[in-house]
Formats: sequence, structure tokens, C-alpha cells
Amino acid sequence: MRIAVGSDHAGFALKEALVAHLVGSGHEVVDLGTTGSAPVDYPHYGAVVGRAVVGGEAELGVCCCGTGIGISIAANKVAGVRAAVVHDVTSAHLARAHNDANVVCFGARVIGEAVATDALEAFLGAAFAGGRHQRRIDQIAALECAGAEPEEVRA
Repeated sequence: MRIAVGSDHAGFALKEALVAHLVGSGHEVVDLGTTGSAPVDYPHYGAVVGRAVVGGEAELGVCCCGTGIGISIAANKVAGVRAAVVHDVTSAHLARAHNDANVVCFGARVIGEAVATDALEAFLGAAFAGGRHQRRIDQIAALECAGAEPEEVRA
């Protein structure tokens, strides 16, 4: 699988560890930076990873910053991106299975390398469940395209 990765300075070390894991697992990695621990702004890196995924340069994306929150907000500003901050195997699996997330975000100051690696594997190994979840993904897409208010459906 081809995976785009990016981080700010706070997430750099975790990004490097996850890249090594991905390459060791046979994935092709598109490393979009940053390239060191010098301070940089996370919005750029969230956006470039998001654009790589939506543009077809990569199938999925991985982002890291201090908490995972800022870079996920930036990535989610790219239409078609569904970036999820995850903290464990369960949230990573459900991000793909229920939310069809195509970018996973980690907080290097929040979780350690082992937890992030396990969560990444759960994210990559999960598949979108479709069904009732597809209706919700369609509603999110409508918000992106037209700013339309999704209708409330109770199920």
C-alpha cells in the first residue's frame, strides 16, 4: 500500500518510527516532511498529506504532531479527507470501520511509539463497514460540497 506521511517538529520522531515500521512491513511511503526537529507549522503538513490522499498519490495518510489534534484539523480542511485522531487500537480500527477515515493522526506527546505502531496496524488492517455508516459519510461529503445541513436520520 502507498501511504503518505507528514509531521511537524513535535511529531517528527514518531513519524520516523512509523515510517520505519511501514517500510519494514512492505508499504511504499511518500514522506512529505518535516525532515527534522526544527520548529515548523503543522497546518502545512496536514494539508500536504490530505492533498496526497485525495489526489491519488497515496491510498492513506499518516500525520503526527504534538497532540494529533492540530494536524488533523488542518488535514480535514482538504475536501475528501476524513482524518481521525486516534489513541489506541480500538479508536484506530473504528476510525476506518465506521468513519471511513483515510488519514490517521497521532499525538507524539500523548501516546508512545508502541501504542502508535499497534494503532497504525489496526487502522491499516480495518475495512470500511459500509451499511448505515455510508449514509453518514455521504452526509459529511454533502457538508464539504455545498455546506448543506445533513438531515437527521435516526437509526
